[in-house]
Amino acid sequence: MFMTREELAKMVDYTILKPDATKRGVSKLCEEAKNYGFASVCVSPTYVPLASNLLAASDVKVCTVVGFPMGFNTTEVKAFEARTAVEKGACELDMVINIGALKSKDYELVRRDIEKVVSVAKGSGEVLVKCIIECCLLSDEEKVKACLLAKQAGADYVKTSTGFASGGATKQDVKLMRETVGEKMGVKASGGIRTLKDALTMIEAGATRIGTSTAVQVIQELAKKRMRQ
Repeated sequence: MFMTREELAKMVDYTILKPDATKRGVSKLCEEAKNYGFASVCVSPTYVPLASNLLAASDVKVCTVVGFPMGFNTTEVKAFEARTAVEKGACELDMVINIGALKSKDYELVRRDIEKVVSVAKGSGEVLVKCIIECCLLSDEEKVKACLLAKQAGADYVKTSTGFASGGATKQDVKLMRETVGEKMGVKASGGIRTLKDALTMIEAGATRIGTSTAVQVIQELAKKRMRQ
């Protein structure tokens, strides 16, 4: 697969969600995101105002998380999180679905959860919603159901993982998600993507967005590869 550095960068959410992330770390992330032209930075809700301020004069979007990382917050709490994040400058919301409800076959709760966050996002302008389904906790049947519910609820993307559970993105999961949602909906691969090979594997499987905390190394690896060719 041939991709330019710019093309790959526009598919990357540069991520810093560790609980010990500092203001200095987030500031460095934002500066690097501007330099490399990443699609977004994904930061914790606490750091949305800082990131929004630092990226105000750039094309890099501010992404944050909702119901993270477990997904078992109530619908009302998720909607409040989403609204507060958007008010503080977030342009993209990565929300964790209610995994327990999905596995209990309470599909109405799962769909309502997503719909409420989507309603907040769309009521605030063109704010994207990505549904994290946490693939490592689901059977293939449950993955398909989660993707369909996210699509029915109006989400813009389905996303593989939080990076905080027992596993991250796999080629097989991304392929299954793409086959389920079709070509018009986004698929984000996240969790365990650390190298250029990892990123390209996910893109070849159908991912349109990559979430990684090693985005700079991935882009530098691509640049070196192009120089050798």
